Amino acid sequence: MKKTISTAIAFAATAILLAALLGCATTKQVDWNSRVGNFTCDQAVAEMGPPNKSTTLADGRRVAEWITRRAGGSGFSLGTGFYGSHTGVGVGQSFGGGERSLRLTFGADGKLAEWKKLTR
Repeated sequence: MKKTISTAIAFAATAILLAALLGCATTKQVDWNSRVGNFTCDQAVAEMGPPNKSTTLADGRRVAEWITRRAGGSGFSLGTGFYGSHTGVGVGQSFGGGERSLRLTFGADGKLAEWKKLTR
């Protein structure tokens, strides 16, 4: 019984640490207003990868869009049982919430002219 409890505690601690590390890695906030006028499309691609959509307009502006969150999501749960001393871990998928994307418009000079967060 002692070994089962200590194993469950060690497992729970590891799961919490992993969830904290993953959470910290995905919460980067960018001040897009400070980037207007000096951030280039090449820098955006280096930071976020190739855009999901991109087009160049007749006036030379380039509009690029990156999906930042797809519809639905995933979750992680950890639970311990009292009856029968069971421990469980679950990973689930939820639906709804819409897709979120970031649209960046670069001027003919290649510098960020405007940005917008979209929810669909």
